[in-house]
Amino acid sequence: MYRLESSRVVWRKSSRSANAANCVEVAVLRDKGNSDGQDTIWLVRDSKDPSGPVLRFRSNAWAAFIASLDDSR
Repeated sequence: MYRLESSRVVWRKSSRSANAANCVEVAVLRDKGNSDGQDTIWLVRDSKDPSGPVLRFRSNAWAAFIASLDDSR
């Protein structure tokens, strides 16, 4: 596990949640040192607790997560 350098992370949240209190924020990092071909890391955190836990997903896990959201509609 590595430490996040907050200066490298740009957090975003949906424009639909601009005035909502219960939101998540997403950021994308490039992991050039990763040898398995998964060079993108997706980060997710609770917007109410920006210094709290951060979930990390590799590209394949993120794609599966997003696909599961589309399937749940």
